[in-house]
Amino acid sequence: MKPTGSRVIPIVPEKDSEPRTVWLYEKQEKIHPRSVSGRFARWRWVMVWLTQLVFYGLPWLTWNDRPAVLFDLASRRFYIFGLVLHPQDFIYLTGLLVLSAYGLFLFTAVAGRLWCGFTCPQTVYTEIFMWVERRFEGDRVARMRLDAAPWSFNKLWRKTGKQAAWIAIGLWTGITFVGYFTPVRVLMAEVMTLGLGPWEWFWVLFYGFATYGNAGYLREQVCMYMCPYARFQSAMFDRDTMIVSYDPQRGEARGSRPRKADPKALGLGDCVDCGLCVQVCPVGIDIREGLQYECISCAACVDVCDGVMDKMNYPRGLIRFATQNGLANRWSRNAILRRVFRPRVLIYGGVLLLIAIAFVASMVMRSPFKVDVVRDRGSLARLVGDGNIENVYRLQVMNTTERAQRYRVSVEGMDGAMISSQPEFQLDSAQAQWLPVSVQVPYAAAMQAGPGAHPVRFRIERVRDAGDDKAAVVLEKSTFVVPR
Repeated sequence: MKPTGSRVIPIVPEKDSEPRTVWLYEKQEKIHPRSVSGRFARWRWVMVWLTQLVFYGLPWLTWNDRPAVLFDLASRRFYIFGLVLHPQDFIYLTGLLVLSAYGLFLFTAVAGRLWCGFTCPQTVYTEIFMWVERRFEGDRVARMRLDAAPWSFNKLWRKTGKQAAWIAIGLWTGITFVGYFTPVRVLMAEVMTLGLGPWEWFWVLFYGFATYGNAGYLREQVCMYMCPYARFQSAMFDRDTMIVSYDPQRGEARGSRPRKADPKALGLGDCVDCGLCVQVCPVGIDIREGLQYECISCAACVDVCDGVMDKMNYPRGLIRFATQNGLANRWSRNAILRRVFRPRVLIYGGVLLLIAIAFVASMVMRSPFKVDVVRDRGSLARLVGDGNIENVYRLQVMNTTERAQRYRVSVEGMDGAMISSQPEFQLDSAQAQWLPVSVQVPYAAAMQAGPGAHPVRFRIERVRDAGDDKAAVVLEKSTFVVPR
């Protein structure tokens, strides 16, 4: 019987193959990945440690008596080590996202989904949660037996212990995430006294629950159905992209055999059809069926297959990182690597390099303060007591350094234009402030210019002190209105 509420999609069979049917909306069987050891498994754990040391450790680092990385939404300031960014610096976030996108395109064109298999947060936390699961419930066969067994004290404490550890990791992850927006030492004091604010409670629980659910239960379904990268990666792949591949010319025909038997005499390839490559796969696919969008290039199948080849005294590499052209043409590894610098990769790399240079240059040449000029709409122009015509403006000055700074304001563009308000002012470190500025023009000069709006330019200069190595000037355009 077909599952209730499902529909059938007929699959057109290839030549000399049996037709098959795929059931949509069918309940998926739980995948119990087998643990594996090997060089790629070790690299995966290296990346787990590196990414989590960065994620969990950054909020605790200090810089100038404050967190090294802090996104202070309340004061609208973002601290990244020595950088102080304001909302007006949003363009840098855009540049960072563009850099990340092109970096992902380049990396995918060269080496496929290695990001997914080794550093994606979903993979990293799934690996951590699976490690906890193995500590409480054992390896693949033990977990399958435990799931099928009736409830007992042994099953209860193992399941409960696993859930408690998962919840603790999820909550700590949520607390760390909020620690990037609230100083983590202050946050921990609030956690200990249950004094979190409503939004802090929401994000700790939301992020913790997302980690718990995605890494503990959804796992491969996130990679197969929820992640958009799995859907559009084919646009970045070509036949020279390095992917996890099974070598059918070497492996077929499959079949079991005694360890000392000659496979050629039996008419068999090197694949012993042990099925371990399927058992270790976190998404439950059979790599021997060729490239599949579900594959996240974790290389677990490579490690386990190499172990089997070692036991059978066969050469390693029945499953390996290779390209489709390399497998079809029997190229050596050096020949495959020479195809890395192809037009697509060069274009991605060139664009990425240009964007990176522009991004770094913009950060280096970034002014230590920013200014926005806004006219006072309550009074466009007025005649003051000494016969001058006055316009009032509001200057928003943002100190992007972590030192108190003094600034001097002047105006140019009209004859006799001068600042009639206080021309100098001071801002504390990383502060932004709106300042009223009055500009006066002598009546004769204003009448000579004629009624209407005339362009002027404000010059805001940082007053140098003993600690400054260079002066900084910001020029902002505006208009001076002469009434009729």
